Order: sequence, then C-alpha cells, then structure tokens
Amino acid sequence: MTTLSPTDLLAALNWRYAVKKFDATRKIDAETWDALEKSLLLSPSSYGLQPWKFFVVNNPEVRQQLLLHSWNQAQVVQASHLVVLALKKDVGPDDAHRLIQRTAEVRGVALGMLDPYKAMMTGTLSRTPAQEVDVWMSRQVFIALGVFLTSCAVLGVDACPMEGFVPEKYDEILGLEAKGYTSRVVATAGYRAADDKAAIAPKVRFKLDEIVERI
Repeated sequence: MTTLSPTDLLAALNWRYAVKKFDATRKIDAETWDALEKSLLLSPSSYGLQPWKFFVVNNPEVRQQLLLHSWNQAQVVQASHLVVLALKKDVGPDDAHRLIQRTAEVRGVALGMLDPYKAMMTGTLSRTPAQEVDVWMSRQVFIALGVFLTSCAVLGVDACPMEGFVPEKYDEILGLEAKGYTSRVVATAGYRAADDKAAIAPKVRFKLDEIVERI
C-alpha cells in the first residue's frame, strides 16, 4: 500500500476548504469519481451496519429544483457532482440479519458462526428506542461525509459539505420516502472557481493546545 507522508496529508487538509464557488466548466473524471464513490462504500459505521444510501444527482433539471430548497446556494448546480447522503429509515433487527448474511457471503463462513454477533446487534437494536436509533445512525452518515471530504482532499478534488437545505423537500424531489431513506447532509464536489475568494482566505482554527489535550 502506498501511503502519504505526514507532510503530504497535512498539505492536502490545509488545501481543502468549503468551496463557495465552483468552476461549472470543470468535471471530475470518471476514474476519480469512481474512487470517491468507493470511499463512501468503505466508510466505517457502528457494527458495520452501513445504515445509509448515497444518491448521486447528475440530472441538471433535478439539481435546479433542489437549488430552490438549498437556500439558493449555487454550489448545488455549479459543482461537477452532487451527493445526497441519506439515512435508512427505521433501522432495526432486520438490518442486522442482512449484515450477517452479507458477512457470511463475503468471508465464506457459516451463518451459525455469526450468531453471537447477530444476537448482540439485534439485542441492542431491539432494546433501544427508535428515536435514539435514528440519532445514532444519523451520526454514522456524518462519518461517511468525513471520509468523503478527506478522500476528495487527498485526490485534489474540491468539495463543500452542506446542511443548509430542506430535507423534506429533497426527500420529496428525489423520491426518498418511497425508497425508505431520508436525506441528512449534502456534499458537492468539483473544482474551485478561480475567483472564489474563500480559497485564499487563511484557514481559521483554534490553537492545537486548546483543542487537543493529552492525558
């Protein structure tokens, strides 16, 4: 495996910022986008449940509709790619069963060998109130967002995470309710415009010793 040097990693993360204006003429090439989609696939989640689906919206007309429910943030239509990171609704024991079946398939083990793991997951999901499960699983979606943003930075792709949208309208326009999902956060990806002033603004962070405490 090829690894980044610590210097290269920090350079990529310092280069990254929340793009305010994309160059609408520049598109992410297919190979790079394929890698970014797979970075979402490889994101970690509690128990490995993967309680999500990622909707890549390419249709310009649909994106124009979404713009109206995104506080008119132009990134929604300017960016090369738009991803809606959505939460699977009503995550429960059935999802644990599905994961166990997939685990047995991928790892080539008998289902019975995974019974203790299945019992742990189904027990927790059965005992936890549905609203708490929803909050818990929503946090997993944001883990995937973090993986995606970091992957973009490492590959030299600009991105902007966006919570400034109306989830109910996104769900309606994209038909997510019927699919059993609900939007949680949006990510736009592409390449910064040459005149995006935010690109040259110094990155504002608190001092390391204020944020990191070593115990």
